[in-house]
Amino acid sequence: MRDASVRRWSAFHRLVYRLTGGLVGRRLADNDVLLLTTRGHVTGRRHTVPLLYLRDGERLVVIASYGGRAHHPTWYRNLVDQPSVEVQVEGVSVPMTARPATGTERSEWWPRVVAAYEGYATYQARTDRAIPVVFLEPGDRSEDRTD
Repeated sequence: MRDASVRRWSAFHRLVYRLTGGLVGRRLADNDVLLLTTRGHVTGRRHTVPLLYLRDGERLVVIASYGGRAHHPTWYRNLVDQPSVEVQVEGVSVPMTARPATGTERSEWWPRVVAAYEGYATYQARTDRAIPVVFLEPGDRSEDRTD
């Protein structure tokens, strides 16, 4: 799928998800879907994307696969620059802090990720980059950051 098509599909999915409080659009490819809002690393504007996710207690886990493209998705670059994000699961939005998994954490999580959605293995085979696993942890810890 081309980048423009991905953006259009994402915009449609986001709209339907928001209008229905997640009643429509909360499941895709037999997985749960959330809306992740980041701040643009260049513009500072809010950007929201629908993503498959896994749950690990209070923490949520998303994958920056971008269909196996050679570069990371924009939302990933945004949260690396500014880890304070907003997450909507169904009708509830909460502030969270994003953190890319360490190499060891990624190795531990990757089999679980592929077990949840086999497409991630295909995406990883399409690219030379290690597809990031990202943890979304409760609360906004931006005030804890020291730059």
